[in-house]
Amino acid sequence: MNSEIIITKDFIEIGKLIKKIGLITTGGAIKVFLKNNIVKINNVTPQGRSTKVYPDDIIWINDDVYVVKREK
Repeated sequence: MNSEIIITKDFIEIGKLIKKIGLITTGGAIKVFLKNNIVKINNVTPQGRSTKVYPDDIIWINDDVYVVKREK
């Protein structure tokens, strides 16, 4: 799967992005999600749930790929 995620600000935290995608339902679940899944931002493992994601970053979550775009 290859999808675009549209954001309205200069960045979004990885925890909020994963919640926006719908993979978790609460912000508190992100810690467990990051521990139990393979998540990469531009091929780098995020350091925590507040790691910032910027437009044009590529996010890998297990076998799915997402590209972050800024709303125009």
